[in-house]
Formats: sequence, C-alpha cells, structure tokens
Amino acid sequence: MIYSTEVQHMCPVAKGANHGPAPIPEEGHWVQVKEISDVSGLTHGVGWCAPQQGACKLTLNVKGGIIEEALVETLGCSGMTHSAAMAAEILPGKTILEALNTDLVCDAINVAMRELFLQIVYGRSQTAFSEGGLPIGASLEDLGKGLRSQIGTTFGTKAKGARYLELAEGYVNRIALDDEDQIIGYEFIHLGKMMDSIKKGMDANEALKKATSSYGRFADAAKIIDPRHE
Repeated sequence: MIYSTEVQHMCPVAKGANHGPAPIPEEGHWVQVKEISDVSGLTHGVGWCAPQQGACKLTLNVKGGIIEEALVETLGCSGMTHSAAMAAEILPGKTILEALNTDLVCDAINVAMRELFLQIVYGRSQTAFSEGGLPIGASLEDLGKGLRSQIGTTFGTKAKGARYLELAEGYVNRIALDDEDQIIGYEFIHLGKMMDSIKKGMDANEALKKATSSYGRFADAAKIIDPRHE
C-alpha cells in the first residue's frame, strides 16, 4: 500500500463502532451481504439498447451468488434472438459479479443484467420474503402452457384505426366489429397448445381448430376482418 506524504505524517486515530452493512431481505432471511456468495434471490429486469430498437426481459434465479437459472426474453430486434441464445448458455454457472462484467452479446441484455444486479444486491428480489426462495425452473411458470413468452403486438393509425395482432391469449386471427365498426372481440390461436398437439401426433388442421377460441362478443359481430390483410 502506498501512502502520500501527508497521510504518512498523520497520527493514528482509533476507529469507533463498526456496524457493518445494513441487512437486506433474502429468501425469508435478513442477510448482511459482505461477499457475492451471500446473495440469493429470483428477480426480473428489463434492458434496452442504445438506439432503443429492442428490449430484453431477463429473469435470474440466484443461489449463493451463483446464477442457477436464466430466462432471456427479447423483443423488437431480429439479432437479439441469437444474442439471447448465447446469453442462455453464458449466464448459468456464473456469479452475478462475473455476469455483470461479461459481454452478453446484446446491449439490451447487458442493461437488463445491470438492472437485475442492482435489484438483487439491494434485496429487491421477488423472493425477498419467501422462505427458501423458488426452485430452479420457476421462471418457466411465467411462460404458461406451451412455454411461449407473453407477447402483446398491436398497431393503429388515425386513418384506419386499431389492429390487434397478438395478445396474451395468443395469435389474433380475426377481429370482430359491431355495426359502427368498433372492435367488440377477437378470435385467437394459442400457438403453444397447437404445437404441443401437433407434436403429439394430432393432425395440423384439427390441432388448429382445437387451439382456436374467441374473446369478447365475437359471436355478435356485424363484420369480421383479418387484422393483417384488411
């Protein structure tokens, strides 16, 4: 250790009380975090790239400072999907400090990692007050049946109004309008369920029919349109 001349000529003054770091809530316990290995928790975070062309929702399940589970969901940029594929391989097994200083290929994923790091080390995790936290694989519950991200894609213009393309229920196939051309419902296809049925051997047309349903007053429509072509 190198000290400046000024410090070398100072007389020592004894240190008083040392209270240590403030405890943070972690998986049902109050923990004074002094090492990376003291950190545990499951949490979500969102990141974006510099041109804000795309965004990433990242979910990490950290146990003893090690990332045991990572769910990477990206939106808005085709290149991000391949970055996410690499990040899903890179993140598990790293400490959260290593992950913070690792190139996760895409700026949006890097920013999401930064946001998650802050939440976890400050005790703002989803599992802060859950005894023992959540098991590895818990992030998949957010995806629901068929393991597909919850996507909402809608479009609208002043001249032609709104178009629902994909909502929580699934791929919007048709939109129902009343006699004043206002949206009153829609028909959707749950793509996750459809693909599960097809993989189990069901005929594709039958699987499509089984996975198709409607929301709202679709049956009362005065007019039905295809939101992508009409």
